Amino acid sequence: MAAQIVLFAPLIGALIAGFGHRVIGDKGAQVLTTALLFLAAALSWSIFFGLEEPQTVHLMNWVQSGSLNVDWSIRLDRLTAIMLIVVTTVSSLVHLYSMGYMAHDPQFEGESYRPRFFAYLSFFTFTMLMLVTSDNLLQMFFGWEGVGVASYLLIGFYYKKPSANAAAIKAFVVNRVGDFGFALGIFGLFYMTDSIRFDDVFAAVPMLAETNITFLWTEWNAANLLAFLLFVGAMGKSAQLFLHTWLPDAMEGPTPVSALIHAATMVTAGVFLVCRMSPLMEHAPEATAFITFLGATTAFVAATIGLVQNDIKRVIAYSTMSQLGYMFVAAGVGVYSVAMFHLFTHAFFKAMLFLGAGSVIHGMHHEQDMRNYGNLRKKLPITFWAMMIGTLAITGVGIPLTTIGFAGFLSKDAIIESAYAGTNGGYAFWMLVIAALFTSFYSWRLMFMTFYGKARGDKHTHDHAHESPLVMTIPLGVLAVGSIFAGMIWYGSFFGDHHKVNHFFGIESHEVAAADTGHGDAAPADDHAPAADGHDAAPADDHAPAAADHGTDHGEAMTHAAPMGAIYMAPDNHVIDDAHHSPNWVKVSPFIAMIIGFIVAFWFYIVNTSLPKRLAATFPFVYNFLLNKWYFDEIYDVLFVKPAFAIGRFLWKRGDTQTIDGFLNGVAMGIVPWFTKMAGRAQSGYVFTYAFAMIIGIVALVSLMLMNGGSH
Repeated sequence: MAAQIVLFAPLIGALIAGFGHRVIGDKGAQVLTTALLFLAAALSWSIFFGLEEPQTVHLMNWVQSGSLNVDWSIRLDRLTAIMLIVVTTVSSLVHLYSMGYMAHDPQFEGESYRPRFFAYLSFFTFTMLMLVTSDNLLQMFFGWEGVGVASYLLIGFYYKKPSANAAAIKAFVVNRVGDFGFALGIFGLFYMTDSIRFDDVFAAVPMLAETNITFLWTEWNAANLLAFLLFVGAMGKSAQLFLHTWLPDAMEGPTPVSALIHAATMVTAGVFLVCRMSPLMEHAPEATAFITFLGATTAFVAATIGLVQNDIKRVIAYSTMSQLGYMFVAAGVGVYSVAMFHLFTHAFFKAMLFLGAGSVIHGMHHEQDMRNYGNLRKKLPITFWAMMIGTLAITGVGIPLTTIGFAGFLSKDAIIESAYAGTNGGYAFWMLVIAALFTSFYSWRLMFMTFYGKARGDKHTHDHAHESPLVMTIPLGVLAVGSIFAGMIWYGSFFGDHHKVNHFFGIESHEVAAADTGHGDAAPADDHAPAADGHDAAPADDHAPAAADHGTDHGEAMTHAAPMGAIYMAPDNHVIDDAHHSPNWVKVSPFIAMIIGFIVAFWFYIVNTSLPKRLAATFPFVYNFLLNKWYFDEIYDVLFVKPAFAIGRFLWKRGDTQTIDGFLNGVAMGIVPWFTKMAGRAQSGYVFTYAFAMIIGIVALVSLMLMNGGSH
């Protein structure tokens, strides 16, 4: 029952606030939606701590068409429980924060827009919960598109601003590109396995790994192709390189939206998807290699752009994009628990940084340019300390070679160690270390430009800068606690001893030696048997080929049931163990990178404040290249936007105006009037004219009859 309340409480709040706010009032809508979210958050934490066995809660039959049979069910396992607490905790705090932030919002004076805002927030939370509790790919896609709709509504919330409308459309269009790949992946899985239930698909994965499929006139390995197509969806939603351009523009929405959607919850849906599909990913080495490469590149590129941005929200937005790259690297090298670890800790400190930025913007009367800040730590002391804790967390401050440190220190270092182990110290590892240095620089740059130095910009704004009300600072305090302790408390569960991680995620250990099975990478058959409590597993003969020899071939026996556990790591996946045994210089490297970034930022923005301008003047190309975000928007404008407009203009002017309108207008205004005119001339009123027409008709008729008669 608790799971149903968690799922539907935000929906009930959204419906009542959206359609009944005239009855319950503006304040009533805010209080109701916030209270329901806190209820959902409390129940989510109880589920997280009380979950012992995975379970499926059937809600109703949903789609039945031919062999497609899809139920609406809640899949409760460790992966779901983690996402439940992330989504509901951040969302409830954002609801509370928004009561203060939106109280004196300058937009739309005279319009009671707050109930609409809170209804949108709660609707987003419901669709995100739909996504993370899904038991099949169609239900996940429903939630996936739902958060897209909610994102569109919230980014364009200030619909009277042209820039907000443009940003909402951009987010919607770019995400449709990714969603097309996701949909193709779902179609492909149904085509190959005749099901889109997770357990059925996972049971058939070994068969997919040995099957080829034709796509775009080319033969592909089915597992690799389908894993790649699903990841294309994740690229759009999680703002990975090439489909990332919507994320910075999404900062046009109110700051609480940025904290909820574009830092802690929606953008992590792609990471959740890859981790949920871990049984497929483990059998798709080419796809995971691509995920690793793109994640590392995204982390680096986003960090370079963040170095020079001046809008406080955009700096944090590019930071989010960079941190998502870290998560995908962890998933790409097969350490899904570490990807979820960083997703978990990142939700706390990144949401706090966004809400802290919102507090600064609120205190500075909606000024967002950091060049107009400075010396605000005494004016906004609570916000300053909250953002300081967030900065210590994201930059990775802790005691090297121990498990003592802020949340980001433990989770980010775990990813870097895993990247070293998974790529043998290759490209991904070095990109992440460099990105860690850049992260430290731009994070401390933000702190120094905002809270230290001399007051810059409008003097009146600085004189009237003020701390935010309690309703806004309480969420900052709660998130600060998570930013400090979340990593240390749950380090063992996500990245500790292998057996502890297995127990936390419900993974069965692979105990049978390869020699006993004759397969170096095969799992023992009983490792993946259905759970004793009846946890849904697909029958072997429904969606996977039967093993040729059930008694001896354990590799084929894997196809008889879905792997147990919230995530799956193949028997030959030893990356998490290798990461623990990586050299000490690898483990210390992100700490050194963090120190270097801090020193450079301190030198640039505290000791010698003229140095950044001189450096930008010395290297104008590099500075403008980064300031203009690697010119991705300009390149896309040339490659896609302008050609699309040109095609539209051609179809409009040539197709619509000249061809269609021209034909219809020609018929209506040319041919028809001509015939009308000729017919009018025939109506002369003279008897001999009509007699002549009759004679002509008789002659034509007789001639026709004679011709037809002569042909027989």
